[in-house]
Amino acid sequence: MNPRSADLVILSGGLDSTVCLALAARDARTPPLTVTFDYGQRHRRELDSAASVARWYGAENLVVELDASKWGGSALTDPSVEVPSTGPSDGIPATYVPARNIIFLAVALGIAEARQADAVHIGVNAVDYSGYPDCRPEFIEAFRLVAAVGQKRGVEGRPVEVVAPLIEASKADIVRQGVELGAPLELTWSCYLPGPRPCGTCDACRLRAAGFAAAGVDDPALAGADDR
Repeated sequence: MNPRSADLVILSGGLDSTVCLALAARDARTPPLTVTFDYGQRHRRELDSAASVARWYGAENLVVELDASKWGGSALTDPSVEVPSTGPSDGIPATYVPARNIIFLAVALGIAEARQADAVHIGVNAVDYSGYPDCRPEFIEAFRLVAAVGQKRGVEGRPVEVVAPLIEASKADIVRQGVELGAPLELTWSCYLPGPRPCGTCDACRLRAAGFAAAGVDDPALAGADDR
């Protein structure tokens, strides 16, 4: 595999985006540019994790501020909406943030074009949490078309590639890839709530725990969590 030029990775500080960064860094000549969104989430813990993961890779971490709390509509941005603790449901969960990945990818494509990056990498995953409409393969395909027809370099025949390497991976597969790549999984944060330790009951915590258990790996982020 030929090394890629520096690309852009959307980095939330969670498990999936960190493994996505690990994959991009493996194939790059220089550390990818990472972009983290401060979108009015109810806690800043994941922003701290994103910064730590970016430093670990020697990558620039560009923080983009977008205050989604002003329009609400999600348990992640509106304190009046309770974060579910009953496990994933069949429908779209209360933790869905309206248009979040649409906004993230649109901004990331703009930054990539401005920085002359050839690809935007995003760690969306459809297998374990397909309740989110903006984590599905058809969503990624739609944005590839957007990049091809809506940007200068796209109409010139050099569209920014939209890469979603984990979209069909199980959470256990993602854990295994992270371990194989030596990704700093101990720095990641998946919980929807703040605190020195993950709550262990929200959907993100449940999916993460199930993934590590299925992979037969202890979650390194739980070791010494009370001391952070």
